[in-house]
Amino acid sequence: MKNKELKIAFYDACSYDKESFSEENKNFLFNIDFFDFHLTEKTALTASGYDIVCTFVNDTINRTVISILKKCGVKMIALRCAGFNNVDLEAAKEFGIKVARVPAYSPHSVAEHALSLLLSLTRKIPQAYLRTRSGNFTLNGLTGRDLCGLTAGIIGTGKIGKVMAECLSGIGMKIVMYDAYPDNDWAEKKGFTYIPLIELFQKSDVISLHCPLTDDTKHLVNEKSLSMMKNDAVIINTGRGALIDTHALVKALKKRTIGGAALDVYEEESRYFFADWSADVIKDDMLARLLTFPNVIITGHQAFLTKNALKAIADTTLQNILDFTEGKELKNEVK
Repeated sequence: MKNKELKIAFYDACSYDKESFSEENKNFLFNIDFFDFHLTEKTALTASGYDIVCTFVNDTINRTVISILKKCGVKMIALRCAGFNNVDLEAAKEFGIKVARVPAYSPHSVAEHALSLLLSLTRKIPQAYLRTRSGNFTLNGLTGRDLCGLTAGIIGTGKIGKVMAECLSGIGMKIVMYDAYPDNDWAEKKGFTYIPLIELFQKSDVISLHCPLTDDTKHLVNEKSLSMMKNDAVIINTGRGALIDTHALVKALKKRTIGGAALDVYEEESRYFFADWSADVIKDDMLARLLTFPNVIITGHQAFLTKNALKAIADTTLQNILDFTEGKELKNEVK
């Protein structure tokens, strides 16, 4: 099959997706149709006549959806993201549909956003910005603290976690880390230390989450781990929303037993993120409550959103598709 004959249904397409994929597709010449709605059980039939579906983090790819995709003739699910916790891999294997992802695009984009969130939170940049926009140049209530000399706990030391650790070390923070599969050679070279998870929660002034979402890591930050943290410690999450038990986080924030949180992901984000709710009511009580805290910053899953990362995501996704269609080894296959 020639590339132009291959039909790809592209779900949850935003303007930046269309721009980056259309530009990179000049090198591949696939036939791509962009849909602005999510792939769900209700929309899965729109894949009829397509060979491949391209999906993102908030698309629903459960057994029901996969069975519909199979009936529609879909042969591959091309994830344009690193995470795959929204995919029923057993069902995909059963129905003979290949799944591939983008394991890495720009670790700097996510790590730098995490660093930006941390600095904004500790130096109260959002509050200062809103004041000066209205002509208020007072400094009352804007006192921050130096990060230099404090301890940063990095949970997950893949490519993003390593970049984050190096960034925080660069501003003078002491780095401690936890990973189920530690890279001891890298840690020794950098002068960083792996420690048990409980000890990390107890010692860290900043905790930054960079691990994948699995059965073992779901609600890694919970009522028990939050109770171990320092009262002025802050949590940064640019990983997966469900790494944090939101109810426990809200409880800790209300009791002021932690110093704050900066989140680019949220446990129940699929309904709200990537959509405009400014003229509507947010019915998710936990999300609505988090938005009221002055010591909480929430961004809408934008850590990946740089030109560098978008180009890399498009190139890797389209290369995955090309390798599949040409019968080559699918090196980024998720099994």
